[in-house]
Amino acid sequence: MNTLSRRGFLAASAATLSAAAIPSLLMPVRQARADAHKVITAGKRVIEVKGKAANVFGLTQADGSSGLVMNAGDNFRVTLKNLIGEPTVIHWHGLTPPWQQDGVAGISQEPIPDGGSHDYDFPVARPGTFWMHSHFGLQEQLMLAAPLIVRDPAEAGQDMQEVVVLFHDFTFRDPREILAELKAGGHDMGAMQAPTPAAAGHEGHDMSGMSGMSMGSGGSMNMGGTQMDGQPGGMSHLQDVQYDALLANDRTLDDPEVFAVEPGGRVRLRLINGAASTNMWLDLGKLQGKLVAVDGMPVEPIEGSRFEFAVAQRLDIVLELPKEASAWPVFAVQEGGRMRTGVVLAAKGASVGKLTDVADEDFPAVGVELEQKLRAASPLAEKTATRQHTMMLGEGQNYVWTLDGAMHGSDKPLAVKSGDRFELTFMNHTTMSHPMHLHGHLFQVVAVNGKRFAGAMRDTVLVPANMGMVTIAFDADNAGKWALHCHHLYHMAGGMMTSMAYDN
Repeated sequence: MNTLSRRGFLAASAATLSAAAIPSLLMPVRQARADAHKVITAGKRVIEVKGKAANVFGLTQADGSSGLVMNAGDNFRVTLKNLIGEPTVIHWHGLTPPWQQDGVAGISQEPIPDGGSHDYDFPVARPGTFWMHSHFGLQEQLMLAAPLIVRDPAEAGQDMQEVVVLFHDFTFRDPREILAELKAGGHDMGAMQAPTPAAAGHEGHDMSGMSGMSMGSGGSMNMGGTQMDGQPGGMSHLQDVQYDALLANDRTLDDPEVFAVEPGGRVRLRLINGAASTNMWLDLGKLQGKLVAVDGMPVEPIEGSRFEFAVAQRLDIVLELPKEASAWPVFAVQEGGRMRTGVVLAAKGASVGKLTDVADEDFPAVGVELEQKLRAASPLAEKTATRQHTMMLGEGQNYVWTLDGAMHGSDKPLAVKSGDRFELTFMNHTTMSHPMHLHGHLFQVVAVNGKRFAGAMRDTVLVPANMGMVTIAFDADNAGKWALHCHHLYHMAGGMMTSMAYDN
């Protein structure tokens, strides 16, 4: 059995109920002036994955720590230095800065050359669990990402630990080779998993245009690891990239990060799906948690032990730990399979047994079941939409992914005016789900598959495959030109990206 003392964590991070525990991934909490200047360096680093050295990127501060911790009301005064050996730009995912500081190559700024730097300075109004990541090329697959935590000063006295976990999907392969293979052969059949119907409730949609498929007399069909279930939703592909491992704070379950906790204590998990293309399930095992925020925005609490979260989404979960001294693993599991990673919460002296990176059972596809249950703690004010648009999500041969029939580069920006209450409906004509991210704005999920409800406030929403529909509403209150795209990295690289531009 492995113990905490053997791993050397307790000596460095012994926790009490009144002390917030911050993962090694993040800088220590400091009492800083609101205008304190920070320097983040995008650089090269080496990590160990399954006994092999892996060359990846990272975002670090001068003391070697990764990520940013701030307070709501602070100014985001950051200098980004680029030392990765190629151009880059970093997006502050979930923040709503002036559009020129959003960090998107070709839309809000030019890439920062190797050896160069760029200054950012804007107010940060809202607390929440956010993150930062490259928005240039395929660098996000190479782990050029880090947490960005904005705390609420009003919660500073709360008797609660805090654990931040950034999840990644990891490959030893060059992502450029992966994309080239996808473009040459379309979906990687070896990466497809048997799905569950994602867009149930769309009776009447004509799927006859999907060539090469026919129904058997038994009402179901399997094709190369995909499944056609003879009910609305049809065939869907869950993965088109095979990964070597899932990581939690840069580590596999061969040597997970262990957080010292107090039996009977309260812990706030801040969980970030920083994967390039993998939707995940959060599995608390024997623990029950209370989901209190998604994408950094408070929701009416939902209790459970398993929660789904798509690429780029975040979960804030509050745990009331049992009073007995024990160790509690927290897993993230790949949708449609068993590959997993995680961290361990452990009391002083507790034994941490060996954990396998394969779950005991297959986990289903990530869909919209949780989405339909979520309710915003602070929803948008009641207002009639002044502008509406239905955006078609499409796919073509040679790994082409489109929005309203156009690939990025030949697309026309979505027009919006300041003061609009905009309702945007995503209709998914493809066989894969798409985590759609709108920059610079918060939106509320107001309908799934045509059923209206006052859902969560978010910045990223999953649109199910096979005619799945999701409607979001937002107030046009941040003028500029903003990216709108699928956050599946290879779909975005295949063309599924556009922009939204204010015309006044």
